[in-house]
Amino acid sequence: MRIGLLTEGGYPYVGGEGGVWCDRLVRGLDQHEFDVYAFSTGQAQEDAGWVELPPQVQRVRTAPLWVAEEDGVVHGRRARRGFTEHYGELAAALCTAAEPGTAQQPGTAQRRGTAAEPGTAQKSGTAEADRFANALHGLAELARDEGGLVAALRSEQAVRALERACRAPGARRAAREARVPDLLTVADHLERALRPLSLDWYEEDGLGAVDLCHAASGGIAALPGLLARHFFGVPLVVTEYGVRLRTHYLTRPDASPAVRSLLAAFHGLLTAETYRAASYLVPGNAHARRWQERCGADRAKLRTIHPGLDATPFARVGEDRRPEDREKDEEREKQERQEKQEHAGPHTLVWLGRVEPAKDLVSLLHAFAEVRAVEPGTRLRIVGRPSGPEGEAYLGHCRALAAQLFPDEADGPHAVGRNPVSFEELGGPGAETTADVHAGGAVTVLSSVVEGFPVGLIEAMFCGRATVSTDVGAVVEVIGGTGLVVPPRNPRALAEACVSLLRDPERRARLGAAAHARALELFSVEQNVAAFRGLYLETVARTPVRRPVLDGAGDPQPFAAPAEAHVPGHWTEPTPRAVPTWAVETPEPVTETVR
Repeated sequence: MRIGLLTEGGYPYVGGEGGVWCDRLVRGLDQHEFDVYAFSTGQAQEDAGWVELPPQVQRVRTAPLWVAEEDGVVHGRRARRGFTEHYGELAAALCTAAEPGTAQQPGTAQRRGTAAEPGTAQKSGTAEADRFANALHGLAELARDEGGLVAALRSEQAVRALERACRAPGARRAAREARVPDLLTVADHLERALRPLSLDWYEEDGLGAVDLCHAASGGIAALPGLLARHFFGVPLVVTEYGVRLRTHYLTRPDASPAVRSLLAAFHGLLTAETYRAASYLVPGNAHARRWQERCGADRAKLRTIHPGLDATPFARVGEDRRPEDREKDEEREKQERQEKQEHAGPHTLVWLGRVEPAKDLVSLLHAFAEVRAVEPGTRLRIVGRPSGPEGEAYLGHCRALAAQLFPDEADGPHAVGRNPVSFEELGGPGAETTADVHAGGAVTVLSSVVEGFPVGLIEAMFCGRATVSTDVGAVVEVIGGTGLVVPPRNPRALAEACVSLLRDPERRARLGAAAHARALELFSVEQNVAAFRGLYLETVARTPVRRPVLDGAGDPQPFAAPAEAHVPGHWTEPTPRAVPTWAVETPEPVTETVR
């Protein structure tokens, strides 16, 4: 099978988002061929280069989303007229579309004091979705016929079409209130989002040659898959470990209401079209699945597949050095830990991740102050690097708070004191790997107020460590009953949970062993690869054969496609049983109805 893997800012670039699980997937499915179609997000990412690619990656084609490459295409009168028509239809869909999920909310008309026919909102939403899809496909066909739309999307013609749509009857109030700066901002965003339409990927020897497109995320990354399905009938599978539409809702908080409304409508309609066209949608957790359902995804298409992690780096900690083994030989373990890292010990709390405000280290430090009040010998290791300038400032604030809450302690009047809170980075003394960090602590703590899929918790589970986490994102789904979960922004609850585990080594050992078993069962790379292998085969089996597969001699290759793909019609639907006529005819009433 030949897979077209679609990525945005990820694989095969070094350090790309989601690149690790894509690399594990490609390497695990070595019986298939992969063509990678990747969007880069910046010059720094392109300068960093690619990861080492396995031999099953046959071809890599990249395109920048952060800059518009001039194509020199000059459209004639007919092409300009076609662009104005299709772009105007797309803009009109943005100005009249409701946000995803609002059409399903009952009682809207009654609250406003007006009567509405049943299904009116749903029909309106479907009409706008069809309008958006037709306009998008029209622009794609125009781009393929004319050689690109780079200049057209950046032209005054596009801004005027957007303005006419905002001023047209039926446009939403937020769209009608758009001013010239708002229109320019929205047009610029649409130009960036629609750059994939102008690529030369949509040819018979490009995406037309693959058996299946797999988008590693929603949004712009899935757009080439939509066009491959439109032009060639290639089935599309979309994986979302974090729903891109939710990200767009949380961005541009300082933009005007008109800009936020129009951009939300565009990404909402693009998401709805992606969900409609995809053969299967793969959420990485129940949290993402709920978002997809709220945004209109068909439940029959949803297949939850947790991201897989390689358990090998954590095997020594999780199996050979289980918590119960360490408790049995505490003196020997204590000596080894002192040789490896200064602050490690059976009364050490560990936090590991990116340093940023969403991780709420301030609440963690206040919780640790309460822990120290009842367990004076406890220490806290914060291991991680700041994410950008905001993270640098936040790290400085946390260091200052730690110095204020915990003055340096000394064993005697002539000894140098040290703070019970240490700020470290991976690769430093005693923290060579994440496994080493988890091995040096008794409890791993997560204090976030916003979290997607908590990979750090899974790493701790692979290491057999008991965990204390805040109830955000997919934490409860990941932890199950193998750790303690407390409300976010509640330092007292966080402190009480940590103290309860620090005082009960046997409970820590039981939870750690259960967490280790759960991680191996649900979150290993083996289960992830096996799930996608089955999903690929199921998708192709449900897709009609588009072209014969030939062998080296040019003859049709037998068994190249599943037998189900050759059966016309809906082969998965059961054949209705024949029912005798007497069973369907309306029987005569035995008695008369008394009126």
